Amino acid sequence: MDRLETRELEYVVAVAEELHFSRAAERLGIAQPPLSRAIARLERRMGVRLFERSSRRVELTPAGGAFLDECRRLLQQLDAAVHRTQQAAGPTRLVVAVRPGGGSGLLTQLVRSHDGIAPEFTFTHDQVGALRDGSADVALVCLDSDDLTGLCTVEVGKEHPVALLPGGHPLARRQAVTTIELRQDSTYREQCPPVGLDEILDRVALGRLVTVVGSAVVGRLPQEVAAVAVLDLPATTLAVAWPQHMRRPEVAAFARTARRLCADPGITP
Repeated sequence: MDRLETRELEYVVAVAEELHFSRAAERLGIAQPPLSRAIARLERRMGVRLFERSSRRVELTPAGGAFLDECRRLLQQLDAAVHRTQQAAGPTRLVVAVRPGGGSGLLTQLVRSHDGIAPEFTFTHDQVGALRDGSADVALVCLDSDDLTGLCTVEVGKEHPVALLPGGHPLARRQAVTTIELRQDSTYREQCPPVGLDEILDRVALGRLVTVVGSAVVGRLPQEVAAVAVLDLPATTLAVAWPQHMRRPEVAAFARTARRLCADPGITP
């Protein structure tokens, strides 16, 4: 078969994460019929069915699940290759990996306070992986759960989990909820989709997503979105991390800024 195109990998990831062709097409910025045809053509070329479709739902097949993992890995490797090439041309970029919806208050302060190269942000649920494959120089990580072997870290604070809900949701007026209650909503996702915070908030406001993020986002919520404390999830300890072998001066400068902000009691994640 012909070599796959990058856009085909992106199409598979979007459909697999949304499990809805219309939402995936909206996320990709294309119409839904061309997306459906592209996935069907890809399945024919590969000779396997990636998705089971019905009028009510879309599901990954076992082959589709395996291919999704490969698509994500290949896209990450491509991003890392581009980043390493840019690094070889000179230290002109400082890429910071963060999870969607995490530590926004701290990130804002880092951008304002950092005197070196202006940081660029990549949103991913595998911040440590982004450091190890070279697609990011620095990451905002969780000390409590991430494997930080081989990384230098600076602790910067704690975040408490909150559920993001549409303003009219039955749970939106509650003081606190549990994950059991959240899972009863068909739009609930335990992990945010790998997009920016603004898109996550838009999806929640439109009633297409319920998810859990760090409490730092509370100050950025539109009036159509409510944040409710989650009782049965622990707080996370945030840290700035970078590879021990990293010797770039701009990384050291970014770490110094993080240390300074950490010592300032007026700064919170």
